[in-house]
Formats: sequence, structure tokens, C-alpha cells
Amino acid sequence: MINTNKKRLRRTMMFLNAQKPALIKDPYIYRPDSIMLDLEDAVAENQKDAARFSLFHALRTIDYRGCERVVRINALDTPYWKEDIRCCVAGGCDAIRIPKTERAGDVKLVEEAIAEAEREFNVPEGKTLIMAAIESARGVMKSMEICESSERMFGIALSGGDYTKDLQTHITGTGLELMGARQNMIIAARAAGVQCFDTIYTDLDDMEGFRKDVETIHLMGFDGKSIINPRQITIVHEIFTPSQKDIIFAEKVVKEIEDKKARGIGVFTVDGKMIDIASMMAQSG
Repeated sequence: MINTNKKRLRRTMMFLNAQKPALIKDPYIYRPDSIMLDLEDAVAENQKDAARFSLFHALRTIDYRGCERVVRINALDTPYWKEDIRCCVAGGCDAIRIPKTERAGDVKLVEEAIAEAEREFNVPEGKTLIMAAIESARGVMKSMEICESSERMFGIALSGGDYTKDLQTHITGTGLELMGARQNMIIAARAAGVQCFDTIYTDLDDMEGFRKDVETIHLMGFDGKSIINPRQITIVHEIFTPSQKDIIFAEKVVKEIEDKKARGIGVFTVDGKMIDIASMMAQSG
């Protein structure tokens, strides 16, 4: 039975080095929707075992107060990922992020390892969800099959730094170099019925640029953004949270839909905006 939290609210995913107790002991105080406990890039090669030890005890002993606990494991071409998964599942993480995902087979390999670990540690079958990081041109082109590769899959995420290197360009701050990947990924995610998350914004001194970046991906249809600092949380949550005006309008629409359906009316206006009941029902379904 697969975890029913696949569609939970995930506006922010804050990256944290799993090896550093000072970082992972109380990140919930900043109220991100999810935390990303990193065993991959943030941890040196000779510190992988120490990072797993720290991660396991954090997962088992810290009350994260409703904050989702996702773990980024090491890449599948390293000798670390299988033990990473055993540690994550034994500790009771909510989800595992696969780095450098390029094909459905990558997800299926991780899925099998998770299922084996759940049996080994008496974790309910299907508890541990999966998300995939897209970090290459091939990964972007295979987004649809990656999204549909597992019942455990709740979403895909763009890793802009590695993707732009593969594209033989670089992060400019304009978003132009990311537009193709973003559009392809959000279309694939929506078609497959999973969530889609944007890459990190690394310039912590440019909060205006960060706001514009978040506004762009919100308009594109993303579910949330990966972040690297608590300062970024407020802006993301503000942009991804409906305004009071939006809520009032939505309430009016719902009320009018019920009335118009009863009277056999399919198209009407609310506050000067045309509402098509058939289209609205399709979107909600």
C-alpha cells in the first residue's frame, strides 16, 4: 500500500547537510514544508559513513513536527547508494530523492532496493516515497517515463547547475537557459499526475532576483522550489499561497457552480470573468 502523502503541500524543500547535527537538529523552526537531508554533494567521500550515522539517529530521535523528511542519496554509479537506502528506510524517512536520474530504470532500481529495505526493517510496504532529480539533457527528454516509472513517485525536480553544464551553458540569473527544461518537466509531471519542483537559487544577496525567479516558476505551474537558506522560505510561501482576494473569488465560483449546475447553465461570469463549468470540473478532477 503506497503512502497517501504523495500530494501533500511542498512549496519549499530546504537542503541540509546530513552530516552536521547543528543543521539537522531543528530546521522545523523555520517552517519549510520539506527538508532535504543530503548524503550526496554536501558530504565528502571519506565522510559518507559518518553522515549516515548522523542521519539515522536524527530520523529516529528528532520530532520534525510535521515537516516532511526527504533524503538525497548518492548517485547510482557510486558504491554508496544501496547502504544509503537501508539507512534511510531503517531511520523512517518519508521519501528518497534520486540524483542524476536519466531513465525509468534508475527509479525501478531504487524502488526495488527500498522494498527490500522495508521488508528487512519491518517498515510498512509502500511507506517510503520517491522523487527524481533531473540533471541532464537526457533526463529532461525522459521526464515523462521517469514520472510514470513507479507508484512511489511523488515528483521530479530540476537540478539547474548540472543541467546547464550538460547543456554547455551556465546559470545566468535570467532563467532563459532553464526555460526549456522547466517547460518540459512541468508538462511531463502534470501529464503523469505528479508534482514538479524547481532548482535552487544560489545568490542569497539578490532577494529581488529570487522573488522574480519564484514568481516565474509559480506562473509556469510548479508545485514548489528547492532552497538553501531559511531566508528564502517566506518569499516562496508568500507567492505560492493564495491571497485573500483569490480565496474570496474561488468561494464565489464554487457557490455559483452549484447554483448554475442545478439550473442547467454551463457557462457564466463571476466578477466579469467567464467560468466554464466543464473546464473547471476537468481541472479539479
